[in-house]
Amino acid sequence: MGSRKHNMAQQLKEAKKQRAFAKLTNCPTSPRKMRLVADLVRGVEVEKALQILKFSPKEASRNLEKLLLSAIANWQAKNEDASIEDAGLFVKSIYVDSAGMLKRLRPAPQGRAHRIRKRSNHVTLELGTKNNSN
Repeated sequence: MGSRKHNMAQQLKEAKKQRAFAKLTNCPTSPRKMRLVADLVRGVEVEKALQILKFSPKEASRNLEKLLLSAIANWQAKNEDASIEDAGLFVKSIYVDSAGMLKRLRPAPQGRAHRIRKRSNHVTLELGTKNNSN
């Protein structure tokens, strides 16, 4: 490996150490329903986002609340000396991608069948800090 490539790899490795994120894979909710809840917390401070998710009636909010708590724990593991209140954590990015589909058949009139697609999704949530805005 050349020195320029090696230096770039080291820089990317250092940048990745400071990134606090969490992933939720194969969640059995359709991506469209999950995006409705994800849009509520995008760009919002962590404390406010937790309150929004806690009191939201949608089922997808329970999964996102767990994911946000996991991302906060990951941030704390990387920054043992810092406190959450002083850092000013916020949801920097959250995006929902579709995952695999379970295909099922439902009986229809006159001997036909309709295909039912049970969708699932992947969610990636990244935290940022107001101080240095990673």
